[in-house]
Amino acid sequence: MYTISKEFHFSASHELKGLPEDHPCTKLHGHNYIVKVEFSNAVLNGVGFVIDYRELQPIKAWIDNKLDHQHLNNVLDFNPTAENMAKYFYEKFKELIWQTSAVEVKETPKTIARYEPANN
Repeated sequence: MYTISKEFHFSASHELKGLPEDHPCTKLHGHNYIVKVEFSNAVLNGVGFVIDYRELQPIKAWIDNKLDHQHLNNVLDFNPTAENMAKYFYEKFKELIWQTSAVEVKETPKTIARYEPANN
């Protein structure tokens, strides 16, 4: 299996629901997110690519238009944890590019949430 990845960046705020009131993530705060998307295929195309990186423009455009400099609680219809976002992004990007195989969402340099379906 061949796998490539690309990182996309956006800045946004959020507030997490369902936590104890004294938890810092219940307050309005923001992150400089890094979304790493992996693409896989058992065979390469005629050029020798899993996919041409230029074909990933729809993902960048979606992130820039929907998420960048937004309050995520206003644009997503779920609690915007990194884990929930990783699965949501996987499903959204899989619709755009069939080779999508996994998504990681990084809120800080030390924290990463990953979604990859069990059948991959």
